[in-house]
Amino acid sequence: MTTHSATSQNQTPILSESITVAIQGMDCANCSSRVERNLNKLDSVSATVNLATERAKIDFDAKEVEAYQLLDVISKSGFTPIVEEMTLGIEGMTCANCSTRVEKKLAKLDGVLNASVNLATETAKLSFLNEVVSVQDIQATVKKSGYTAILPDNSDTKLSKLEEKELYKQRQEASLKRDTLIAVAFALPLLLLEMLPMMIPGGMAFRDSIIPHRTFMYFNFVLATIVQFGPGLRFYKTGFPSLISGQPDMNSLVMLGSSAAYGYSLIATFVPNVLPEGTRHVYYEASATIIAIILLGKWMEHRAKGHTGEAIKKLLSLEAKTATVQRNGAWVELPLEQVKLGDIIQVRPGEKIPVDGTVIAGSTLIDESMLTGESLPVRKTEGDKVVGATLNGAGNISFKATGIGADTVLSQIVKMVEDAQGSKAPIQAIADKVVGIFVPIILSLAALTFVVWLIFGPAPSLNFALVNAVAVLLIACPCAMGLATPISIMVGSGKAAELGVLFRKGEALQRLREMDVIAFDKTGTLTEGKPQLTDFKLFAETDEASLLADVAAIERMSEHPIAEAIVQAAKDKGYDLPEVSEFKSRTGYGVEAMVNGRKLYIGSERYMDEHNLLSPNAKEQATVLAQDAKSPLFVGSDTELLALLAVADPIKDSAIEVIKQLSTKGYKLAMITGDNRITANAIAARLGITEVRAEVLPKAKVEAVVALQAEGNKRVAFVGDGINDAPALAQADVGIAIGTGTDVAIEAADVVLMSGNLQAVLNALELSKATLRNIKQNLFWAFIYNILLIPVAAGILYPGFGILLSPILAAMAMGLSDIFVVGNALRLKSFKTKYVESKQPVLEQQPTLSPA
Repeated sequence: MTTHSATSQNQTPILSESITVAIQGMDCANCSSRVERNLNKLDSVSATVNLATERAKIDFDAKEVEAYQLLDVISKSGFTPIVEEMTLGIEGMTCANCSTRVEKKLAKLDGVLNASVNLATETAKLSFLNEVVSVQDIQATVKKSGYTAILPDNSDTKLSKLEEKELYKQRQEASLKRDTLIAVAFALPLLLLEMLPMMIPGGMAFRDSIIPHRTFMYFNFVLATIVQFGPGLRFYKTGFPSLISGQPDMNSLVMLGSSAAYGYSLIATFVPNVLPEGTRHVYYEASATIIAIILLGKWMEHRAKGHTGEAIKKLLSLEAKTATVQRNGAWVELPLEQVKLGDIIQVRPGEKIPVDGTVIAGSTLIDESMLTGESLPVRKTEGDKVVGATLNGAGNISFKATGIGADTVLSQIVKMVEDAQGSKAPIQAIADKVVGIFVPIILSLAALTFVVWLIFGPAPSLNFALVNAVAVLLIACPCAMGLATPISIMVGSGKAAELGVLFRKGEALQRLREMDVIAFDKTGTLTEGKPQLTDFKLFAETDEASLLADVAAIERMSEHPIAEAIVQAAKDKGYDLPEVSEFKSRTGYGVEAMVNGRKLYIGSERYMDEHNLLSPNAKEQATVLAQDAKSPLFVGSDTELLALLAVADPIKDSAIEVIKQLSTKGYKLAMITGDNRITANAIAARLGITEVRAEVLPKAKVEAVVALQAEGNKRVAFVGDGINDAPALAQADVGIAIGTGTDVAIEAADVVLMSGNLQAVLNALELSKATLRNIKQNLFWAFIYNILLIPVAAGILYPGFGILLSPILAAMAMGLSDIFVVGNALRLKSFKTKYVESKQPVLEQQPTLSPA
């Protein structure tokens, strides 16, 4: 965005911003005119849209209109604004102030619509207009903030990306370890030679008799200088630019604290006469030990943080390394990277499925526990889908590759987990606000502490002022506050993946525990979604076999579970299915098509009513079937009602127990379904669900969710699996998709349950509660630590109890606070679910299957 000056006349608002947006999908002048017209309807906006360049130049008042509103108008006009999304690695961040500073700088960058920087994952997620801002601009902004931006690797090889990230972390840890060991090696003699003689009667006199005082000071100076500008240089490199830019961070506090002790000692060593009598003490051991202790704490914290990403490591380790592919009529073993879409792949007994595909020959049992958490193997035959990284049993199969690289289910799972770990939960806003003003407040408190002790402190007041001001600087570390939320989200979402629950956003991990109502779709969610044809009643003189074949031929073109049941019934009877033409589908009503020279209508009661085909007798029979929890379906022609079919979909084994558990926990339960009202009521009665909204079209499912939300401002989670559930999943406060359902439903959801077992809903709820509880514990510790210890460091206990906190102890306490937060978050790795007890964890190594 660039500043755009405009003269204000007759109170016309000044259009202060100008952006250019690339737009996809415009193919005529009417398209560009519509977008331009809709943009200009907004107050304080002046837009021109160029069809030839497919660009919109928009001037607007940034105080009145947000950039995202402009993009929303373009989208609602029926076109796609081109917005780039990218995740950058950020090297060099050490505390919450670092991440806050980078986030603010990026958010202010012209063309950046949204920026979120995560300290725990050391990443920045960005949405930006590439017409306005380039990746190089973004990198340069990060660099100006004092850090290094690492561009994403666009390679499909996820494992290599992980290895690169691991290599960087290993280098970072090695650097920290080296600096820590050097700092400890030189600081330890200083500390021992200063502290031990004080603890032994006559020890100081004995030391001075061996080492002259002046010589001892020079010796201390050499050791402390090595620490200060060797290992300690890292604090200057980041802390000084941060201080100069007016956004000091943890590095600034350490730099100021250790420099104050070191600088004062330097004066006392080389120009002591400038200091008052009685204040010419040196604090070399304090400056060096502070750096050593803080580096030690950072090293330990870094090692602990290394365990937080193990979920993704385990996921990626499941991937096969090679595949046996048919090339030029022969089977050859190739690296996974060389597999192409459409390749024919052979899998022998005990091997991993290398990529996603469809079986074309053979039969086997496949262990899909890494994907669904279900320990029982699944039978796969011709036409069935297989998923990469699952384990083949005793059979030999060939399949056609339909998903490779980043398009495999495994890669998509990894991306979901990475996105969740890199996102922020709403509760983090509390910490972000505090961190934004925390360090400047600490600097002010340190300065105030120095002045108060200098004026009112006992002699030598300068020494007391210096020591207490340094203690204040060191005790107040914003790291713990910055890590409190993201580190728990990172571990919690990884643990969820092990249980077959994918939180697509950290926000959902927090919000799920706050739900009041849980609403379910019926077919495929509460029921198996694999219905069977149970009844076929004729109302006209026609051949039953011929009519069923015609109906199955039409339904073969539909993806509805009921349609699959009819097709399967015809196949089971060995009927040949005729050709179909002029197929049309009406969501929520039914389908129609030409078959064998006549048009057939297949669908609901309301669909038949539209064609005036229903009789009271047919309605009555349909009602009887529905009361028996069967779904009635009518077949009619242009002139008469031909038949009534009924399909029964068994309730999932897990559904009854899950509904009972949720009811016991106090959740209000509802069913929202497009199925027949009587059938829906019968299913609900068996499950114990009291609120039922049936015969609901997809659009009305959204309205049903809105209605539930409006009942006393309730927060609603919706669980569904079908294409028609996608709008409701998006509308709900938390959308939960069954992972065995459609891609559209999964894309619209906030949480994905990889198996069809509804007990995963209970797992998700329990883990959400455990994670938020963990976050609150972390935040409580981070805040209470600072609230209690900063006054102690300032010397509030000295007048009454004679207690002062030494800078060395302050540095130790600061390091321990970070380690506590990380360690507490890691406790989530041991989270045990009370549900699905017999199930094997998703990421656990799979056993070899026994022969079928």
